[in-house]
Amino acid sequence: MITRKRPVAGVCALLAALTAGLVAFPAAAAADEPTGRDAPKVNLVLDVSGSMRARDIDGRSRMAAAKQAFNEVLDATPEEVELGIRTLGANYAGDDREEGCEDTAQLYPVGPLDRTEAKTAVATLTPTGWTPIGPALLKAADDLEGGDGSKRIVLISDGEDTCAPLDPCEVAREIAAKGIGLTVDTLGLVPNVKMSRQLSCIAEATGGTYTSVEHQDELTDRVNELVDRAAEPVVTPVATEGAASCTRAPTLGSGLYTDREEFGQQRWYRVELPAGQELRASVSVAADRAVRPDYGVLLRAVTVHGREIVRGEATGNGRTDVLSTGLRYPRPEREDDDGGKPAAEVVCLAVTNSFSADSGVKTTPGLPLELTVDVVDGPDGSSDVASFGLGRGWWLLGALVLTGFLAGLVWGWLSRWRIAVWRTS
Repeated sequence: MITRKRPVAGVCALLAALTAGLVAFPAAAAADEPTGRDAPKVNLVLDVSGSMRARDIDGRSRMAAAKQAFNEVLDATPEEVELGIRTLGANYAGDDREEGCEDTAQLYPVGPLDRTEAKTAVATLTPTGWTPIGPALLKAADDLEGGDGSKRIVLISDGEDTCAPLDPCEVAREIAAKGIGLTVDTLGLVPNVKMSRQLSCIAEATGGTYTSVEHQDELTDRVNELVDRAAEPVVTPVATEGAASCTRAPTLGSGLYTDREEFGQQRWYRVELPAGQELRASVSVAADRAVRPDYGVLLRAVTVHGREIVRGEATGNGRTDVLSTGLRYPRPEREDDDGGKPAAEVVCLAVTNSFSADSGVKTTPGLPLELTVDVVDGPDGSSDVASFGLGRGWWLLGALVLTGFLAGLVWGWLSRWRIAVWRTS
């Protein structure tokens, strides 16, 4: 789910990244083991319509930015991913709408990647014709038929579909209804409201993501991220429903959860944390519709009595569609007075957002929310806990104290000696 951050947001994003990385580590460790599944497939669908000539991405044309992004993505594509490239609006420059709406072609077939051949094919593209998004999606889904590996379409466009009544949203719903596990992610180049709404609808219908792009590095990074995601083991979020208070909140174990949160709402979840374990949690809230700039997401770990333990927060300024933050809370290993292990501590997780929207923007359903919870063995820090968190720093502190004590003695002796000399003089 998608960065420009203030310093505090950077720290929180780092925590979220650490959390996500630690959650994914066991799966990554087993990635080399045979799974019996087919290779993951990605079909990059690129809009090559006439509007891609516009020069508004870092002073370059949209087409030039897309070509550079594709070259960098092709270099970074994992070996295990089968990748293809489909175009829309690349070949027909005439005024015949019927013919223009059939203008979609497979530029490079989905399969093992020959980077040189794929780059050569991309280099030949010139902004030309119409924007038949619906027909291109149907063909792109056909390109990915067969096999039981993950399938992903990444659609990059700078305008809404020009071939109604074949509504791209309905096409996406039709693809989702086939049950073939195909996800469509969409990227809008310098989008307007109407285009953002259409691309968001396409992505939401298939469980994908929508990202608005206005800079070259954003485009490259996002496409790279989506291609890499295709190679990762598929993790399906578990639908849950947060509550308005901790006492009524659902109890969650380690896993990935999805929910929806209204504008400005606070949602509560509970996690049971045994002694000696560490809670790592992260949350992402997506702006899947037009929102006002300047917003934030706050994730807090709170005791059942309302005392805040730790928090993570992130802020945005309207230039990113997903805001993420995370936190970590290690619980020390302790024993009860009777010698037994203490009961698990209930930690309440509160997710709050400060998104807002102009009048006329739908507020229901709420914003998509993705919550990661991981309860792992805590750090082996018994000595560190006993040292009040200083650990080996006590050696340095002790040396400083001793040095100060000796320096004080020497200075005192010198002072008394000088006074004695002065009196005798």
